[in-house]
Amino acid sequence: MKTKYFLCAGLLLALVSTELSAGEREGEAQFLSRVRQLTLEGRRSGEGYYSPDGKNIIFQSEREKGNPFYQIYVMSLETGDVNRVSPGTGKTTCAFFRPGTQEVLFASSHADPEAMKKQKAELDFRASGKTRRYSWDYDERMDICVADRNGKGVKRLTTARGYDAEGAYSPDGKKIVFCSIRDAYNRKDLTEKEKVKLKYDLAYFGEIYIMNADGTGQKRLTRSPGYDGGPFFSPDGKRIIWRRFTEKGDTADVFTMKTDGTDVRRLTDFKAMSWAPYYHPSGEYVLFASNKLGFENFEVYMVDAAGKREPVRVTHTDGFDGLPVFSPNGKQLLWTSNRTENKMSQLFLGRWDHAAALATLGKAPKRKTGTAVVEEPETQECTVKDGVTKLTSDITQADIRKQIEIIASDEFEGRDTASKGIEKARNYIIAQMKDLGLKPAGKNGEYTHKVDIKFGVELEKGKNELVIIDKDGKETKFELGKDFSPTSFSSNNKLEAEVVFGGYGLSVAGKPGVGYNSYAGLDATNKVVLVLRYVPEKVDGERRQALMRSAALVRKATVARTHKAKGVIIVSGPNSQNANKLIPLNYVRGAASSGVMALSGSHKLADAILAAAGKGNLKQAQDKLDTANPHNPMGFALPGVKIRLQTGVKKVTRPDQNIIAVLPPGVETDNPEYIMIGAHYDHLGYNDGSINPKGGNPGRIHNGADDNGSGTVTLLELAAWLTEQRKNNPKLFKRGIIFCWWTGEELGLLGSAQYAKNPLIPFKQVAAYLNLDMVGRMKDNRLIVQGMGTSSVWKKLIEKRNVVAGFTLRLQDDPYQPTDITSIYPKGVPSIALFTGTHKDYHKPTDDPPTLNYEGMERIANFTRQLLLDLAGDMKKPDYVKVERGAQPSRGALKAYTGVIPDYAADVKGLLINDVRPGGPAAKAGIKAGDVVVHLDGKDIKNIYDYTGALGSIKIGKPTKVAVMRKGKKVELQITPEARE
Repeated sequence: MKTKYFLCAGLLLALVSTELSAGEREGEAQFLSRVRQLTLEGRRSGEGYYSPDGKNIIFQSEREKGNPFYQIYVMSLETGDVNRVSPGTGKTTCAFFRPGTQEVLFASSHADPEAMKKQKAELDFRASGKTRRYSWDYDERMDICVADRNGKGVKRLTTARGYDAEGAYSPDGKKIVFCSIRDAYNRKDLTEKEKVKLKYDLAYFGEIYIMNADGTGQKRLTRSPGYDGGPFFSPDGKRIIWRRFTEKGDTADVFTMKTDGTDVRRLTDFKAMSWAPYYHPSGEYVLFASNKLGFENFEVYMVDAAGKREPVRVTHTDGFDGLPVFSPNGKQLLWTSNRTENKMSQLFLGRWDHAAALATLGKAPKRKTGTAVVEEPETQECTVKDGVTKLTSDITQADIRKQIEIIASDEFEGRDTASKGIEKARNYIIAQMKDLGLKPAGKNGEYTHKVDIKFGVELEKGKNELVIIDKDGKETKFELGKDFSPTSFSSNNKLEAEVVFGGYGLSVAGKPGVGYNSYAGLDATNKVVLVLRYVPEKVDGERRQALMRSAALVRKATVARTHKAKGVIIVSGPNSQNANKLIPLNYVRGAASSGVMALSGSHKLADAILAAAGKGNLKQAQDKLDTANPHNPMGFALPGVKIRLQTGVKKVTRPDQNIIAVLPPGVETDNPEYIMIGAHYDHLGYNDGSINPKGGNPGRIHNGADDNGSGTVTLLELAAWLTEQRKNNPKLFKRGIIFCWWTGEELGLLGSAQYAKNPLIPFKQVAAYLNLDMVGRMKDNRLIVQGMGTSSVWKKLIEKRNVVAGFTLRLQDDPYQPTDITSIYPKGVPSIALFTGTHKDYHKPTDDPPTLNYEGMERIANFTRQLLLDLAGDMKKPDYVKVERGAQPSRGALKAYTGVIPDYAADVKGLLINDVRPGGPAAKAGIKAGDVVVHLDGKDIKNIYDYTGALGSIKIGKPTKVAVMRKGKKVELQITPEARE
């Protein structure tokens, strides 16, 4: 994954791989593992219950078009398929499967003549932009209904006026227990207090009823002031559990009774709102929800079935966690939570540790009044032919491991772009494509798509010189490669000029203690500036971090240029890391010219310059600067010293190849469509700043097992599996699959960017794009899916396939990510990227095959194959959604935002715009894709570093002049920057 041009907010470090016992785990992890969001589609979802065989759930969700209220749905936990059970009109809630049949019950107001009118009123209210606190309204037209699992044969079992809901079947399917408020309407002897309750607090009249499964024999079981509701049968069918509110309605506790209403027992005395109790299948304990820790913070708790001990907390997440339900085997917990990104409730699922629950309950004080180890399945051995380990048609951990150990081996030398190592990797992948019989997408039967890579620079022979001239005219010549070296972002020039010392070469706006100006009082005009690398060494961590944002090498060069300097020499001081080391020529590979002569120097060179001016040595100068004492000068003149410089570097462009292979549609069509799936197969090579690595030092090879051997191999596994599927059932493939292995990603998405400009198959034929980048280090069951906002279909599709896959998903709408999705999405293609997060071995030589989570990779590959089958099948072509910038962040760390998407691969003077964000400042200003920004806020823009530097000086909300070149003409515009974190 590329980092040269994107800044990461933080790293997810995979520090521990050892399994922890329940006693060592903390918080939710004591009882729950692999917690993940099950439902994604719809405004909100909740209250899910298992079928008796555990293969399906029934739940309520606001996902019906034209109806803002809950409807009832059945979801298969084997396929992820969802179908509506309720009629689709009115309000519904509280569904349950009938054991031994295909029948389900639910509460519904669909028979209400005013149902459509109420729906419209709610839709109009929401359209007005107004909001209200979520609450339940106990609609008096709500009745208990039954239907089959496909929603056919809907029949009302209750018809009494008043809310009838919250129903559940007995384990033998013969009885239904439910809550009803009918008594509020049937009585003529209401007291004055009850009349007020009838008007303002209908729930007060809720009581528990029982009836036969056909609706006959309706009988009231409770007669207590306050809301009695949410009843369920015990696993043995002998008792009913429910929650009872006090007469005031401010607290509730958990109670049980026999099915005839006798032998009432109180399980909790929690002095909070405790409700929605549900038995574990063992019958040994009960889970329920309570706001014990705060009025709006509901957590799940558990208590022993006899209520002899104090409840034990289960969940530990602020917000709402409630309506907990066990799977029939007691190994899974399904519950409703608003721990989502938009804080709206959805269903969550996790593995339940029954043994840990029993152990913890046994230690609970008396009442005063998991990661399973998954064994790898046996698989057939892969065969080797001509050095290629043959892929099997099954996706297995063993196969994945074998392929990773090849792709991320020292033999491929880190797969650096345009290197011999990546050529070996390319030949290996192409051999696999040929063996599978996939068609080449390139012209003349080629699997490759040729690209030109701006690879770096190399020295021009005889054109690099550095000579110091002291006040007496004495010249001292220094050695190239030992005392000095140009940088990749140096301009080419020849000059003789005075020298000044510019301290740390920083220019940071702000008041004292925040800002930092190395050039204060320093005249650098037409001179060469000697500066230190990095930032002052003795400032505190927070200050250091703030200054480091302005300490990039190219930034120091451009700051010197803005102060009218002609050159800059950057030295790693004796107190800093990399002390006395020259900056490798291509350390900043692919950078544009900074506009000044930019060199790296040694201590010998710096000491000679300072001594010639009578200013001591570099150690003394750095010691004074490192304390950040405001009374010490940050820079000073060096009288009498001149320098004669010549720099000559030339850009090196090398050819490289993307790999593009095609699995054609399985049905004949005049207008074929395709699904693209891609992964970059390049990495960092030796990562030593050289464009001609000598090798011979395997310890320095960056093999990139996760980045992106994991994506490369997952794509190979998918190609093998899908090829076999198409062979056996071609009708499943209404669309073809385009497999793409990109090069140059680590240098700035170069391979995919050039393909986007010159595709082998037109993008109008591409229905969707999936990207795999760093999918090999799954931790805590977490899978990140980026680009969810690019089409309205993604949530429904991801939800469906994650039912079986079972990931804890982190969904991100933004498609503008530091990976190849950024190249493809702007071409009108709905795009998502899968990613398991960064880690401590990221971009280090330790990113090797043994560190990968192969079980996780197998699961991700199987998840992705199902997405591809859906997209390639009968599914309607996904709609393309232009993603606008997200909501405004809070004040605190705001930066100017312009909404441009740069083209990092472009070799132009200025900043080439690849795209602009819809609704962003650039779009509003009239900036278009293809424009080249050349001026911003009065500053010349020669490269992306000039642009980011200019961003630091413009003000949020203040109109700012910007100039772009558009089709050879200069266009003056005005942009108003907005704020972002």
